[in-house]
Amino acid sequence: MSSTYSQIYIQVVMAVKGRNSLISQSWEEELYKYMTGIITNKGQKLISINGMPDHIHILIGMKPACCLSDLIREVKKASNKFVKEKKFTKYKFDWQDGYGAFSYSHSALDNVIAYIQNQKEHHKKKTFKQEYIGFLKKFQVVYEEKYLFEWIEE
Repeated sequence: MSSTYSQIYIQVVMAVKGRNSLISQSWEEELYKYMTGIITNKGQKLISINGMPDHIHILIGMKPACCLSDLIREVKKASNKFVKEKKFTKYKFDWQDGYGAFSYSHSALDNVIAYIQNQKEHHKKKTFKQEYIGFLKKFQVVYEEKYLFEWIEE
């Protein structure tokens, strides 16, 4: 009987619609746990999650049968509903369309995890726009600026 063996690590970056700073430190941990549950229930392994009030980084160990776009659509949909049901914010909460997805080797995981866990310190020096465009350039992703996230000039 043959089996499929794989090692697929993807960092997903997704932003709050309009880049509004709506994710409060008072409830971000609950949101992260909820998102972890969604990913785990879909048969994937959440390795690291953290972010800022306006965006989140998620590192996922993925099985090859998983469709990333389906997984992220479900994470966004369910977490949107969760935030609204819990009434975490008095403002309209939605995730922006689109996301960034960047693949890593197993040997890079420690650095990626440290990077994700150090988001708040990291963003004292670099804006989200600088960070995101830096990812696109580092991974040589062809992009058009007009189709990127809505930016708040920081």
